[in-house]
Amino acid sequence: MGNVIYIAGPMRGLPDLGREAFRHAERFLIGRFGWTVINPAILPTGLPGTAYMPICLAMLGQADTIGLLPGWEDSVGANLELAFAKETGKRVIILAEEYGYEGTEAIT
Repeated sequence: MGNVIYIAGPMRGLPDLGREAFRHAERFLIGRFGWTVINPAILPTGLPGTAYMPICLAMLGQADTIGLLPGWEDSVGANLELAFAKETGKRVIILAEEYGYEGTEAIT
């Protein structure tokens, strides 16, 4: 691997589960840095709530890096994913700190 990043951030309670923020971050990471992106926001709606975290952790297991979106600190799911990432030796990137990413940059 070496260039595979999993996006983590707030979803619960946001309009459309915050999917646009995840799509925007995916385009940013691919366009600016050439990352291969694993985006959990592509998962379908309608599954039981308990189904999502096991799927997300399996997705994260295939990445070598976790990228945390702005607002991740208040997300129970993102914090669980961060703990898993740390436990499994993944690189942690807080996108706002490392890339100056605030979620509103023009995609070039």
